[in-house]
Amino acid sequence: MEFLILVFITSFMLVLVVTPSLIKVAVLKRLFDDPNEKRKLHNRAIPTIGGVILFAGTLFSFSLWFPRNLIHDPIIELKAMDDYKYIVCTLLIMFFVGIKDDIIGTAPVKKLIAHMMVSMILVLMADIRIVSMYGIFGVHELPYWASIFLSIFTYIVVVNAFNLIDGVDGLASGIGLIASVAFGAWFAFAGDFVMACLAIALAGSLSAFLFFNFSPAKIFMGDSGSLTIGLIICVLAIKLISFDVSTIQNEFLLKISKPIFAMAVLVYPLTDTLRIFIYRTVRGLSPFSADRNHLHHRLIDIGCNHKKTVLILYLVNIAIISLCLSLTYINPTYIFIIIFFVTLILAQVPFFIKKHKPNHNHSKK
Repeated sequence: MEFLILVFITSFMLVLVVTPSLIKVAVLKRLFDDPNEKRKLHNRAIPTIGGVILFAGTLFSFSLWFPRNLIHDPIIELKAMDDYKYIVCTLLIMFFVGIKDDIIGTAPVKKLIAHMMVSMILVLMADIRIVSMYGIFGVHELPYWASIFLSIFTYIVVVNAFNLIDGVDGLASGIGLIASVAFGAWFAFAGDFVMACLAIALAGSLSAFLFFNFSPAKIFMGDSGSLTIGLIICVLAIKLISFDVSTIQNEFLLKISKPIFAMAVLVYPLTDTLRIFIYRTVRGLSPFSADRNHLHHRLIDIGCNHKKTVLILYLVNIAIISLCLSLTYINPTYIFIIIFFVTLILAQVPFFIKKHKPNHNHSKK
């Protein structure tokens, strides 16, 4: 397990050292985010290609320290190598789709086609899919067709969820860091060092990137970053849900409902995405249309600055994970209901607070 420290340090140092140079390149090539759009929360030109270094740092560290020597079962080793192959291939697709969107833009239909292609590679070829709900609402093993559709749907939702929450300095990177650390710890204690290596490599990259992305941000991750993070986190979540519990020796892990834990870790991206999709659909708008109706936008509107907004959402995400871990002694269905209603209540709190009225008495420069 000690090698995970090297995995973290490698990706952390690579991103920390290279990001300033990437910012200079972006400034010279004028690869900026447009601050003139009404829904934007910043008022200055900021580079948008941070996803380049997140992708490079994570993939480099994961590949360099890939723990093949820790796998003693030939069948497990073969599966791990297959997983590595398909994860790298799909990451390349998502990265290039994202970087094209960051630089010249990509039509939503083309992005959806890329999402479908990636999800089908992972589900049908890599066989990384959800096979059971482990007793939630009495559902256990899923039929093959249901497993396929649920897994593809999960990939599309989670990847887009991270793309949608990337609207405030440090939000997507911080939530991604929390998720990668949580998943990395789970896999490490469960003995799956391949997935732990992937999670910790991402955690190291995001930890360093936060130095430049936290408010006031010097660089944004862009779609290339949010799509990369979303895909890795989704793979980790589905691998966790489908993990063979017969190989787990840690008693506490055996008590944790895997689907509930995965949903608790992803509670903010999933909640905000579900809420915004319902909001837009009810009003006859496209679920993929851009607006300022996200929870982080609401926190900004009621007077929170970027730092307060992201810190509040970090704490809420960590609190829901802690709640999930503290309820391991009750039925998974009850845990799901409790977390669902707690999350629903917390999501409505900002809307009971009056909007902050900006002071227009100051003269404009």
